[in-house]
Amino acid sequence: MSHHEFGIMQTTPQNGQRFDEYVPEKYNCISVDDDYIENIFEKLTDVDFYWHTTDVSGKGLNYCGVTLIPPSSMQKFISVIDENPDLHQLKELLIQALNENKWIIHFGI
Repeated sequence: MSHHEFGIMQTTPQNGQRFDEYVPEKYNCISVDDDYIENIFEKLTDVDFYWHTTDVSGKGLNYCGVTLIPPSSMQKFISVIDENPDLHQLKELLIQALNENKWIIHFGI
């Protein structure tokens, strides 16, 4: 079974800074089953994220790579998963990050 990892970044990513290394333990990540991500993947394709660096904007999650989720996109992400009880833990993480004005890092499969 494949998983995606989501964690709150304690520092805001800087321009030019790259996130290519798979280090979910550094961000105290939670695991989300790939089946749940597959179910919401299409709904996130109009949400603004960044892929590996804030210099590369992208739409939706970088499925097999690293996604940086800014506070400005958190509310849209929350609204996509709001009614899904299987993603309650992810929703709580997103709400916490939004309340603290922090970024989320996502490690794809």
